[in-house]
Amino acid sequence: MPVPAVSVAFGDLLDPRFEEIWDSEYPQHDDMIPRLFYDEPSNGRDEMKFSSVGTMTDFEEFTGTVAYNAQFQGYDTRMIPLEFTNGFQVERKLFDDDQYNVMDAKPRALRASAFRTRQKFAARIFNLAFVNDQYFYVNSEAVPLCSDSHTTTSDASTAVGFDNRITGAMTAVAVATARRQFVQFRGDQAEIISMTPDLLLYPPDLYEQAYEIISSPGKLDTANNNPNVHQGRYQGMEWNYLSSSVNWFMIDQVMMKQYLKWTDRIPLEFGSAEEFDTFIAKWRAYMRFANCWTNWRWILGAEVA
Repeated sequence: MPVPAVSVAFGDLLDPRFEEIWDSEYPQHDDMIPRLFYDEPSNGRDEMKFSSVGTMTDFEEFTGTVAYNAQFQGYDTRMIPLEFTNGFQVERKLFDDDQYNVMDAKPRALRASAFRTRQKFAARIFNLAFVNDQYFYVNSEAVPLCSDSHTTTSDASTAVGFDNRITGAMTAVAVATARRQFVQFRGDQAEIISMTPDLLLYPPDLYEQAYEIISSPGKLDTANNNPNVHQGRYQGMEWNYLSSSVNWFMIDQVMMKQYLKWTDRIPLEFGSAEEFDTFIAKWRAYMRFANCWTNWRWILGAEVA
C-alpha cells in the first residue's frame, strides 16, 4: 500500500545547501483527443448506446408501381464511462520544511498524469484496432475495428468493400494500394459510398517515410520525374502514444468525427484534505470517461508483420 511522503525519505528537500532540486515534470505533446474524436455529451447517462439504420438501394425503373425497398437495423455500440483516480499523501512536517516547494507543486503533477492517462486510452482504439477490444464498449458486430471480415445485417454480399485491413509497410506504393481499397468501401447493402481519405496517422518511427510520401513533388525512389500523386493529398499526424513502430492508418477525417466518440462523464476534478490526528495531507484527482467507435468505414489500418 502506498505510504505518505515523509521527511526521512526526502532528506534532500530539507537541506538548504542544494542549489536546486527539480521536480519530474516534462512538457506534454498536443492533446490529440479533440483532433481525432467527436466530443459526445454524456447528458448525465452512465451508459450510452449508438445504433443505425442502413441505407436504401438504388432507384429502379418505374413499371407501373413503386418498388419499395427494405432497410436494415445496423449494429449497436454500448459504451460505459469508467472511473479513474490518482493521488498522493505528504507529511505535514515535510510540507512545511521543504526548502524548494517541490511538495507544494505536486498537485500540478496530477494534471500531467491525467493528461497522459487520457492520451493512452485515446490511442488504445488504434493500438488495439486489430483485435476485438471491449474495454469501454461492446460493438454487436463483434469484429475488430480494422478487419478483413466485416459483416452486414442485410443479405448483401461482403465480397467487395468490407475489408479495411492491410499488411503492407508504409511506402508510396502501399499508400496508393490503401487508397484504392479505401474508396471501394461499401455501405450495408454493398452500395457505393463516397469516401475521401485525407489523413495518415503513424508512430514517430514512420515520420521520415510519411513526410517523403506526403511532401515530395516527384515519385519516390525512382529516376523518373513523374509527379507524386500523394503530394498534398494527405495530412500527416505523428502520435507518440501509438505502441507499434510499424503499424499505420489511413483516415477520412469527416467520417472519423462522425463515428469515433469520446465522452467525459465527469471531467477531471481535484480534492484535498488533512487527517486530523496524523497531520497527513492528501490530494486526489478523479475523472470518468469513455471512448468508442460506432462504424468502421472511416479508417483503414495497416497491421505490419
